[in-house]
Amino acid sequence: MMKTIEQTETEIVEDFALFDSWDDKYEYIIDLGKKLPPLPDEFKKDENKVKGCQSTVWLVADYRDGKVFFQAESDAVIVKGLISMLIRVLSGHSPEEILAAKMDFINKIGMTSHLAQTRSNGLLAMVKQMKHYALAYSLRQN
Repeated sequence: MMKTIEQTETEIVEDFALFDSWDDKYEYIIDLGKKLPPLPDEFKKDENKVKGCQSTVWLVADYRDGKVFFQAESDAVIVKGLISMLIRVLSGHSPEEILAAKMDFINKIGMTSHLAQTRSNGLLAMVKQMKHYALAYSLRQN
């Protein structure tokens, strides 16, 4: 049985609570990014770029069996880690679950206050893009 979005968010908050300093947290985020599977080159096109991100982020979604699956890559290590967390939370869920996700973990781990404004905007842009894909798939299935 797959975890709910909330359960995964709680896990991430608990993971972050293990680190005392933001240096360690950034290190952890960078490690998460390194584990992100590389995005096939055919997806690295302009139409797959997330708008509103300072660094380049490609994000693609695939719809199978009523669930949305995301793949992404970025040229920036921190951003790659951030998108890998978003994928961990949202990928493999139904469009409705994704659209309803509050994404509270971003604030709970202190992400918004520790990221530069441009990065914070980029993070929100990635979430928005993922929800946009979910909305498109939910409209398509109805």
